[in-house]
Amino acid sequence: MGIINVTSDSFSDGGRFLDTRKAIDHGLAMSDEGADIIDVGGESTRPGSVSISEEEEISRVIPVISALAGKTAALVSVDTTKPEVARQAVDVGAGMINDVSTLRGGKELASIAARADAKLLIMHSRKLPVDMQEDISYGDVVADVAKELEGAVVMAREAGVPRDSIWLDPGIGFAKTPEHNLQLLGRLREIVDLGYPVVVGPSMKSFIFDLTGAPVDQRIGGTAAAVTASIMNGARAVRVHDVATMKQVVTIAHGIVRGSMPGGSHA
Repeated sequence: MGIINVTSDSFSDGGRFLDTRKAIDHGLAMSDEGADIIDVGGESTRPGSVSISEEEEISRVIPVISALAGKTAALVSVDTTKPEVARQAVDVGAGMINDVSTLRGGKELASIAARADAKLLIMHSRKLPVDMQEDISYGDVVADVAKELEGAVVMAREAGVPRDSIWLDPGIGFAKTPEHNLQLLGRLREIVDLGYPVVVGPSMKSFIFDLTGAPVDQRIGGTAAAVTASIMNGARAVRVHDVATMKQVVTIAHGIVRGSMPGGSHA
């Protein structure tokens, strides 16, 4: 799952793809590199970030989604918490809504996904990005995240989203300490065992800095390790910035899990 941040302030690449043409070209390049899903977001959700207007978010993402939906075989996803943004995105071809709020605002996003026959990716988080790191108290972070995701799944099903259209994301870095992130990666099977495809987004996250001291542009090794752990613990997809490199990581991790080469032939 390749990331396009059509933003001015995302932690990893803020401003690089704010220009529509650059964002479209980047999406096409990621598709060529092997992205199965291209996730387009117009509002930064990093800790401490402030929300932008609905109109601004629409102006950023809709032209990009419209262009990519018509030019690539990859599934196009919209990363948003705003119902009107999601509604316009599916209207121009988005096949997935990536909700980073655990349906905190109610069932409307899920209803839009249901009406459009789009997939719904529910990511765990708490509060808003500006204050989410103030709500990081858990009894058992993995059990608590699983329980809160299950609550959102109930809401999605009540809104009409079919079970096989729901995906889950434990929300690495969202209302979590570095230790919480490591526990979620190490015990990811407990989220997978809920019975839904799981997406993990560890790419370039700050817990890599906390462990290694690596600045954001030097976290490819830490990202690769987290991606490997995610795949080996059952993740269906990983959400990453560097598709070409991480496609290779995923391929090797899958090979290790299978113990065989693609097609069943053994090395």
